[in-house]
Amino acid sequence: MCYWKRWRYVRTRVRNLLKMGAHPNVAIPMSFSRKGPWKCARTLATQTGMTNQWLKDQGLLYVKELWVNIHYPTTVR
Repeated sequence: MCYWKRWRYVRTRVRNLLKMGAHPNVAIPMSFSRKGPWKCARTLATQTGMTNQWLKDQGLLYVKELWVNIHYPTTVR
């Protein structure tokens, strides 16, 4: 969602979605959408390229992984 807000212009959204591997038939109409970032984050265009692994490579923390590490430490398993 933060990336979608950062990509403020349509041409930037199209360019970045295509760079991440989204199909042009999906990326271009989604980039022209006037829906909010929360709604656009749950579409096929954004989920194709912005996988959990890609976000992890960008340096973002994966909350589920942190929660599992806190509640189920490796010493208990």
